[in-house]
Amino acid sequence: MTALSVNINKLALLRNSRGHNNPNLLHFASRFLQLGAQGITVHPRPDQRHVRREDVPVLAALLTQFPGREFNVEGYPSADFMDMVLAAKPHQCTLVPDADNQLTSDHGWDLRRPLPWLRERVQQLQQQGIRVSLFLDPAVEQVQLAADLGVERIELYTEAYATDYGSSQQATTLAGYAEAVRTAQRLGLGVNAGHDLNLTNLASLLAVGGILEVSIGHALTIECIEQGLVSVIQKYLQICSAH
Repeated sequence: MTALSVNINKLALLRNSRGHNNPNLLHFASRFLQLGAQGITVHPRPDQRHVRREDVPVLAALLTQFPGREFNVEGYPSADFMDMVLAAKPHQCTLVPDADNQLTSDHGWDLRRPLPWLRERVQQLQQQGIRVSLFLDPAVEQVQLAADLGVERIELYTEAYATDYGSSQQATTLAGYAEAVRTAQRLGLGVNAGHDLNLTNLASLLAVGGILEVSIGHALTIECIEQGLVSVIQKYLQICSAH
């Protein structure tokens, strides 16, 4: 079964646009967890346009009320990001190679370049009992290099799949993801996936097998507006439980 981690960044963006605590992130995170989501994901960015750094410890405390559910914090491993994560001690930290002014994550790490400082960051997190995942493009070489860094998981960047879904390129693109998953499994890495996944394209991706967790936020938020929160979470959980 694939775990569903709900990314609540877009709810935070709505909250910040009015300067009040509405929508309340704790309320909605609790609702998602009560409805069966296996985790909550946040990606606090330097400009704090959606989830803010002060939200992280509060959400970490909330997750302690839901045994067996996980808190995943994503972001670029700058010194201040590391301080925040090490203090909050989420279950998982997904390291993403984002620039400070980046609109959204749009590429994985290029591990072909020597990054000794990244290995140090990984080890810092692991020493505090935090599982580390690296955001990667679905390239076999990158997966192999991630294993060399000693991380426990990778998160496959799925925009290419979402873009090609329903086109003549879908099967070819999906085969590349399947190969990346098989390589990770052979090397002892767990596999997560995320970016532009939705109720329409998720099942075909999960059919490749071996994906432990998906984090979904942007599309899920829109679908909740269109179809209702309860209905949407139930549909995602049905898809995830089938794989």
